[in-house]
Amino acid sequence: MKSSAMRDMMAITARPEVISLAGGLPDTSTFPPETFAAAAARIAEESCAKALQYGPTDGLAETKDCIAEVMAAEGMRVDPEDLMVTTGGQQVLDLVTKTLIDPGDVIVSEGPSYPGALNAFKAYEADVVQIDMDADGMRIDLLEETLARLARERRRPKFIYTVPSFQNPGGVTMSLPRRQRLVEIAHEHELLVLEDNPYGLLRYEGEAPEPLYAIDGGVFVMYLGTFSKIFSPGMRLGWVVAPPPVLEKIEFGKQEADLCTSTLSQLMLQAYFELSDWRTYVDSLTGVYRSRRDAMLEALYDHFPAQAQWTRPAGGLFVWVTLPDFIDTTDLLARALGENVAFVPGEGAFVDGRGRNAMRLNFSASGEDHIREGIRRIGEVIKEQVALYGTLTGELPAVSEPGERGRPAGGVRRAAADEEARVVRLPRRASEARRAGGT
Repeated sequence: MKSSAMRDMMAITARPEVISLAGGLPDTSTFPPETFAAAAARIAEESCAKALQYGPTDGLAETKDCIAEVMAAEGMRVDPEDLMVTTGGQQVLDLVTKTLIDPGDVIVSEGPSYPGALNAFKAYEADVVQIDMDADGMRIDLLEETLARLARERRRPKFIYTVPSFQNPGGVTMSLPRRQRLVEIAHEHELLVLEDNPYGLLRYEGEAPEPLYAIDGGVFVMYLGTFSKIFSPGMRLGWVVAPPPVLEKIEFGKQEADLCTSTLSQLMLQAYFELSDWRTYVDSLTGVYRSRRDAMLEALYDHFPAQAQWTRPAGGLFVWVTLPDFIDTTDLLARALGENVAFVPGEGAFVDGRGRNAMRLNFSASGEDHIREGIRRIGEVIKEQVALYGTLTGELPAVSEPGERGRPAGGVRRAAADEEARVVRLPRRASEARRAGGT
């Protein structure tokens, strides 16, 4: 097992003087306190004994109804018998891996990948093989090449892991043709796919492509959902949908882990759905986050050096920034913390040494003024590193063209509504970097 760099920073970023662009925290201050009070009062009056009792391992029927409603909002139909309520989305990653992985088994994932997923995979000693991404998400051509190579090596992946919508940490969205082909590959190879979709409803522009689960119908695609980003992370409510034989084994794993998900949390969710319009709340969140995304993109353009490149997410919570190869963002973080600003270094999103010159920035948890000031502070630290490199080597790193640096012509707020995220020059594999450097 390995410590999570993101969780390790929580104590530091909780200090009031630190501007944190690190965690994937939703803005819970936007949740109406009166709704919370009404839900708690209702439970105390009508369901106190039930709320304080154990519940079924697979979750309360009322919670499953709420989950079905959320999935229907993204065009998915689900049989409540095919899903299980979990203690947050992170538990799904742990339980699926526990169920399917023996030491040395292969998991195929995107690169960069959600660091919390990589830590869960590595805790069960999986061999994680990462597939490069571009502006349209995971490159399916490289996936097919990788599956062919693994087949020649007589190694069969246990499942493919993907965050297809507003990927964490890359911010990109997998195109519909690639989604369709990925599902076809799953059927051709009889290969499970774990679709992680925490951010699908947090869309700021453009049309939503079908989820993998909707395309597949639940034959080979397992689905991970969570209420952390659209309701509350403190409630620790997630869910998994999987083919019945797989779900049965996942449920055994949950019984061993925590018996059942908090009944109180599940009843709070039910009361919230009955007392308010959850879609209205999500719509209000997207309005807030859209403005914060725009503030971050503008600040990046204004304060980061010309050598920096970044993605432009159409939803979700994150921007992925790539810096010149000579900058190590783990070292850069130490300097940034000296200026009371934090981000997540990119190395934790890879298993092969890439990402040392990249960072993940979160825009959901901070106000626009704090975002602009935080980006300004990070930009100043980066500029110092660029200037030092130039002084020591007598060279200046290559300068990106304006269009490569994430800011569309006419400014962020005037960008075409259907413009999707762009990934520019994601970090190379470590082996490629060594070859390029002659070592």
